[in-house]
Amino acid sequence: MATVLSVSGSPSATSRTARLLLHLGDRLRDQGHEVVSLDVRTLPADALLGADFAHPAIVEATALFERVDGVVIGTPIYKAAYSGLLKSLLDLLPQYALTGKTVLPLATGGSTAHVLAIDYALRPVLTSMGAAHVVPGWFTLDKDITVDADGTVALAGPTAEALGEVTDRFSAVLRERTALQERTAVLPAPSTAVLAPSA
Repeated sequence: MATVLSVSGSPSATSRTARLLLHLGDRLRDQGHEVVSLDVRTLPADALLGADFAHPAIVEATALFERVDGVVIGTPIYKAAYSGLLKSLLDLLPQYALTGKTVLPLATGGSTAHVLAIDYALRPVLTSMGAAHVVPGWFTLDKDITVDADGTVALAGPTAEALGEVTDRFSAVLRERTALQERTAVLPAPSTAVLAPSA
Protein backbone atom coordinates (compact mmCIF):
# COMPACT_ATOMS: atom_id res chain seq x y z
CA MET A 1 0.00 0.00 0.00
CA ALA A 2 0.94 3.67 0.08
CA THR A 3 2.96 5.74 2.52
CA VAL A 4 1.10 8.73 3.96
CA LEU A 5 2.50 11.80 5.71
CA SER A 6 0.08 13.22 8.31
CA VAL A 7 0.88 16.89 8.94
CA SER A 8 -0.53 18.81 11.89
CA GLY A 9 -0.34 22.57 11.47
CA SER A 10 -1.67 23.43 14.91
CA PRO A 11 0.48 25.44 17.34
CA SER A 12 -1.35 24.02 20.37
CA ALA A 13 0.05 21.22 22.54
CA THR A 14 -3.51 20.05 23.25
CA SER A 15 -4.68 20.43 19.67
CA ARG A 16 -7.92 18.80 18.55
CA THR A 17 -6.52 18.97 15.03
CA ALA A 18 -3.54 16.78 15.94
CA ARG A 19 -5.77 14.33 17.82
CA LEU A 20 -8.11 14.12 14.84
CA LEU A 21 -5.19 13.37 12.53
CA LEU A 22 -4.01 10.56 14.81
CA HIS A 23 -7.53 9.14 14.81
CA LEU A 24 -7.74 9.17 11.02
CA GLY A 25 -4.19 7.82 10.80
CA ASP A 26 -5.36 4.70 12.63
CA ARG A 27 -8.11 4.24 10.04
CA LEU A 28 -5.58 4.50 7.22
CA ARG A 29 -3.28 1.98 8.92
CA ASP A 30 -6.21 -0.42 9.25
CA GLN A 31 -6.53 -0.17 5.46
CA GLY A 32 -2.92 -1.19 4.99
CA HIS A 33 -1.17 2.15 4.56
CA GLU A 34 1.98 3.25 6.36
CA VAL A 35 1.40 6.54 8.18
CA VAL A 36 4.17 8.90 9.26
CA SER A 37 3.33 11.91 11.45
CA LEU A 38 4.80 15.40 11.31
CA ASP A 39 3.76 17.87 14.03
CA VAL A 40 4.93 21.22 12.68
CA ARG A 41 4.96 22.82 16.13
CA THR A 42 7.83 20.51 17.14
CA LEU A 43 10.10 21.98 14.45
CA PRO A 44 12.56 24.66 15.66
CA ALA A 45 10.89 28.07 15.75
CA ASP A 46 14.10 29.81 14.69
CA ALA A 47 14.27 27.68 11.55
CA LEU A 48 10.63 28.32 10.66
CA LEU A 49 10.61 32.04 11.39
CA GLY A 50 14.08 32.64 10.03
CA ALA A 51 13.39 30.73 6.80
CA ASP A 52 16.42 28.52 7.41
CA PHE A 53 16.12 26.13 4.47
CA ALA A 54 19.37 24.37 5.43
CA HIS A 55 18.40 23.61 9.04
CA PRO A 56 18.61 19.82 9.59
CA ALA A 57 15.02 19.66 10.87
CA ILE A 58 13.72 21.45 7.76
CA VAL A 59 15.84 19.26 5.49
CA GLU A 60 14.42 16.18 7.24
CA ALA A 61 10.85 17.45 6.92
CA THR A 62 11.38 18.14 3.22
CA ALA A 63 12.70 14.60 2.77
CA LEU A 64 9.52 13.24 4.36
CA PHE A 65 7.40 14.98 1.74
CA GLU A 66 9.62 13.60 -1.01
CA ARG A 67 9.31 9.95 -0.01
CA VAL A 68 5.57 9.63 0.59
CA ASP A 69 2.73 8.88 -1.80
CA GLY A 70 0.06 10.91 -0.06
CA VAL A 71 -0.28 13.75 2.43
CA VAL A 72 -3.01 14.51 4.96
CA ILE A 73 -2.78 18.14 6.06
CA GLY A 74 -4.72 19.29 9.10
CA THR A 75 -4.99 22.85 10.36
CA PRO A 76 -7.09 24.93 12.71
CA ILE A 77 -8.72 27.88 11.00
CA TYR A 78 -7.88 31.34 12.30
CA LYS A 79 -9.60 34.37 10.76
CA ALA A 80 -10.74 32.39 7.72
CA ALA A 81 -7.22 31.11 6.94
CA TYR A 82 -5.04 28.13 7.72
CA SER A 83 -2.54 28.52 10.56
CA GLY A 84 0.53 30.71 10.28
CA LEU A 85 2.57 27.78 11.57
CA LEU A 86 1.52 25.63 8.64
CA LYS A 87 2.24 28.52 6.24
CA SER A 88 5.75 28.81 7.69
CA LEU A 89 6.47 25.20 6.80
CA LEU A 90 4.86 25.31 3.36
CA ASP A 91 6.91 28.42 2.53
CA LEU A 92 10.11 26.49 3.28
CA LEU A 93 9.28 23.51 1.08
CA PRO A 94 10.33 23.38 -2.57
CA GLN A 95 7.84 25.02 -4.94
CA TYR A 96 6.61 21.67 -6.24
CA ALA A 97 7.00 19.59 -3.09
CA LEU A 98 3.60 17.95 -3.65
CA THR A 99 4.20 16.89 -7.25
CA GLY A 100 2.62 13.51 -7.85
CA LYS A 101 1.09 13.38 -4.37
CA THR A 102 -2.52 12.74 -3.41
CA VAL A 103 -3.53 15.24 -0.73
CA LEU A 104 -6.38 15.29 1.80
CA PRO A 105 -6.95 18.72 3.42
CA LEU A 106 -8.68 18.84 6.81
CA ALA A 107 -9.55 21.79 9.02
CA THR A 108 -11.03 22.42 12.45
CA GLY A 109 -12.61 25.50 13.94
CA GLY A 110 -15.15 26.90 16.31
CA SER A 111 -17.67 28.21 13.80
CA THR A 112 -19.30 27.11 10.56
CA ALA A 113 -18.39 30.58 9.25
CA HIS A 114 -15.01 29.03 8.41
CA VAL A 115 -16.36 26.01 6.56
CA LEU A 116 -15.19 27.24 3.13
CA ALA A 117 -11.64 28.03 4.27
CA ILE A 118 -10.32 24.74 2.87
CA ASP A 119 -11.47 25.54 -0.66
CA TYR A 120 -10.67 29.25 -0.64
CA ALA A 121 -7.48 29.36 1.44
CA LEU A 122 -5.76 25.96 1.54
CA ARG A 123 -6.66 24.10 -1.65
CA PRO A 124 -5.17 26.72 -4.03
CA VAL A 125 -1.83 26.54 -2.20
CA LEU A 126 -1.74 22.74 -2.34
CA THR A 127 -2.57 22.80 -6.04
CA SER A 128 0.12 25.40 -6.74
CA MET A 129 2.65 23.07 -5.10
CA GLY A 130 1.98 20.44 -7.75
CA ALA A 131 -0.41 18.07 -5.97
CA ALA A 132 -1.59 15.45 -8.45
CA HIS A 133 -4.98 15.12 -6.78
CA VAL A 134 -6.42 17.17 -3.92
CA VAL A 135 -9.38 15.08 -2.81
CA PRO A 136 -12.43 16.75 -1.23
CA GLY A 137 -11.53 17.74 2.33
CA TRP A 138 -13.58 18.28 5.45
CA PHE A 139 -14.11 21.01 8.05
CA THR A 140 -14.87 19.76 11.57
CA LEU A 141 -16.31 21.86 14.36
CA ASP A 142 -14.29 21.76 17.58
CA LYS A 143 -17.41 20.82 19.53
CA ASP A 144 -17.76 17.63 17.48
CA ILE A 145 -14.35 16.35 18.65
CA THR A 146 -14.13 14.93 22.16
CA VAL A 147 -10.79 13.82 23.59
CA ASP A 148 -10.99 11.40 26.52
CA ALA A 149 -8.51 11.37 29.40
CA ASP A 150 -6.55 8.54 27.75
CA GLY A 151 -6.27 10.49 24.50
CA THR A 152 -8.95 8.54 22.69
CA VAL A 153 -10.91 10.63 20.19
CA ALA A 154 -14.69 10.44 19.89
CA LEU A 155 -16.51 12.18 17.06
CA ALA A 156 -20.13 13.24 16.87
CA GLY A 157 -22.16 10.77 14.78
CA PRO A 158 -22.58 12.72 11.52
CA THR A 159 -19.00 14.00 11.74
CA ALA A 160 -17.61 10.50 12.25
CA GLU A 161 -19.53 9.28 9.21
CA ALA A 162 -18.43 12.18 6.99
CA LEU A 163 -14.76 11.96 8.01
CA GLY A 164 -14.84 8.21 7.47
CA GLU A 165 -16.10 8.76 3.94
CA VAL A 166 -13.49 11.38 2.99
CA THR A 167 -10.70 9.29 4.51
CA ASP A 168 -11.84 6.18 2.65
CA ARG A 169 -12.04 8.16 -0.61
CA PHE A 170 -8.49 9.40 -0.06
CA SER A 171 -7.38 5.83 0.66
CA ALA A 172 -9.04 4.53 -2.51
CA VAL A 173 -7.35 7.16 -4.69
CA LEU A 174 -4.00 6.29 -3.11
CA ARG A 175 -4.51 2.59 -3.85
CA GLU A 176 -5.41 3.32 -7.46
CA ARG A 177 -2.45 5.64 -8.04
CA THR A 178 0.00 3.30 -6.30
CA ALA A 179 -1.22 0.33 -8.36
CA LEU A 180 -0.89 2.38 -11.55
CA GLN A 181 2.65 3.44 -10.68
CA GLU A 182 3.61 -0.17 -9.93
CA ARG A 183 2.19 -1.37 -13.25
CA THR A 184 3.98 1.41 -15.11
CA ALA A 185 7.27 0.58 -13.37
CA VAL A 186 7.25 -3.03 -14.63
CA LEU A 187 6.34 -2.25 -18.24
CA PRO A 188 9.19 -3.13 -20.63
CA ALA A 189 11.01 -0.21 -22.16
CA PRO A 190 10.16 0.41 -25.82
CA SER A 191 12.57 -1.22 -28.21
CA THR A 192 15.10 1.04 -29.89
CA ALA A 193 16.55 -1.67 -32.14
CA VAL A 194 17.02 -0.69 -35.77
CA LEU A 195 15.95 -3.31 -38.28
CA ALA A 196 18.42 -4.01 -41.03
CA PRO A 197 17.04 -3.46 -44.53
CA SER A 198 16.02 -6.67 -46.25
CA ALA A 199 18.24 -7.91 -49.07
